[in-house]
Amino acid sequence: MTSSDPQDTAANLHFTGTTPYEDYVRASELSSLQEPLSEDPGEMAFLVTTQVMELWFRVIVHEWETAARALREDDLPVAMAALKRSTYELQSLNASWEPLAHLTPAQFNAFRSALGDASGFQSAMHRRLEFLLGDKSAAMLVPHQGAPQIHAELEKALYAPSLYDEVLRHLARRGHEIPVTVLGRDVSERYAADPAVEAVWERIYAGDQGSEECRLGEALTEVAELVWRWRNDHLVATRRAMGAKVGTGGSPGVAWLEKRATKHVFPELWTARSRV
Repeated sequence: MTSSDPQDTAANLHFTGTTPYEDYVRASELSSLQEPLSEDPGEMAFLVTTQVMELWFRVIVHEWETAARALREDDLPVAMAALKRSTYELQSLNASWEPLAHLTPAQFNAFRSALGDASGFQSAMHRRLEFLLGDKSAAMLVPHQGAPQIHAELEKALYAPSLYDEVLRHLARRGHEIPVTVLGRDVSERYAADPAVEAVWERIYAGDQGSEECRLGEALTEVAELVWRWRNDHLVATRRAMGAKVGTGGSPGVAWLEKRATKHVFPELWTARSRV
């Protein structure tokens, strides 16, 4: 990062084509992707904010895939670094709600019809993020049947171990008593809490607080808390903008978001705390 004033630097100001910054960031391409469908000036903020969220989904998926791959190789430093980066990115993702969090029903209704049947639950990148968290559902591939490449990417993610699956396999290789039924479970199914896994985390948290396993647990807990905050902020913003009405695309809207906000990812990391 350097000064934005070229007079303060010895920056080169002469280029034969577009600037190297443009070539790398493709800023003009990004700025051409906003095409509001209504005359309401508030739609631009909604559209840009949603696109920014998609970009954050993309980088967080990259971080968690990096962490999962590192855990498969028992490379804990690389996994921990990726998890740490993702917490900063999750904080930025959650802050993205701010431009939308105070929409009144009248303000949202001014451009809501432009969305048509579009709904956030149709986001393929967010679905990949949820799959990495262990919230798997083959039914969520159905909306993407008309887009073969996206469908194939989601199907691959569905049948790949989640981040938490890789965590538990890593713990098992380190000698922790993860049940065979958990290690050999159908990873295309939603992860369900297991008392024996809870007992493993209980022992880890009751032991050396500086151990690698304890630090891994805390990194995952930080991720889980920020995911919960994302879900809760989504719920509050939606409730303020549209109350209990049916969501766009026929989704249940607030009722569905309320259920999501009560669920924690990496569940045994939370329940084990009551037993330490």
